[in-house]
Amino acid sequence: MGLFYALMAVGLSMIFGVLRVINFAHGEFFMIGAYTYALIASYFGINPWFALPFAAISGGILGLVVERLLIRPLYAGYNSWSFVKDEYAVVVTFALSLLLIHLVDKVIGPSPFMGPSLASSQRIAIGPIMLNGQKIIAAGVSIFLLVSLAIFIKKSLWGKQIQAVAQNRFGSSLAGIDPIKTTAIIFGIAGGLAALSGALLSPLINPSPDIGSFPAIKSYIIVVLGGLGSIWGSMFAALLLGVFESYFAVYISYDYRDAFGLLILILVLIFRPQGLAGQKGRDV
Repeated sequence: MGLFYALMAVGLSMIFGVLRVINFAHGEFFMIGAYTYALIASYFGINPWFALPFAAISGGILGLVVERLLIRPLYAGYNSWSFVKDEYAVVVTFALSLLLIHLVDKVIGPSPFMGPSLASSQRIAIGPIMLNGQKIIAAGVSIFLLVSLAIFIKKSLWGKQIQAVAQNRFGSSLAGIDPIKTTAIIFGIAGGLAALSGALLSPLINPSPDIGSFPAIKSYIIVVLGGLGSIWGSMFAALLLGVFESYFAVYISYDYRDAFGLLILILVLIFRPQGLAGQKGRDV
């Protein structure tokens, strides 16, 4: 579960690391990916493995559209109205979230439906342990994507530009880096990862128009827990949250499983508000 959380939270963390805003419509990227996968694989008869790229592409395109139409004004006029940028981001992304939920509800319908599984067998035995086949495949895909993203951020030219813009947007522009193009790349990656996470979980969660609220809340917890804007902190925090939730669900109570994440968030905000990988600082 931590690997699924990581796919969602890393993109949200990248957006915050560059723009210092929270995308409240991030959960709807998850929902769009789940619906795209289920519709293409079930209703058009395409192999589920080939439906995965379509889900990622749909999320990436949505991310690019959102960045171009709604988010770009946020930093294009940064110097002139930076004092309202946080309020603008909250209002516009929350409005987008409601719009996408109701749009899917009216176009596709409110009834949940499940996408086809990627695994031929629902139960796979590894020694004495029985595991869900879909979860094993999804976890493997998640590991591959997270490792690929880490290499991309660390080694590629675009990845280094993303790091530079996250550190200092104005300074990176003086060095010849286009911050607008870099931000568009980040939204495309974030949307694609969230949508792919939704597609991987589609056979397990029965997608509905409001299904994005659950992973979105998890992502917010992870971003704070890992340290606002820290990609590596978010990856570690996602795995940690997944392990803690599963442990508490088995040994304490499954009914309060989701509450444990909120409890961890409260403790972090009290004792280490900068997060596990964050640093103390303040705006002057």
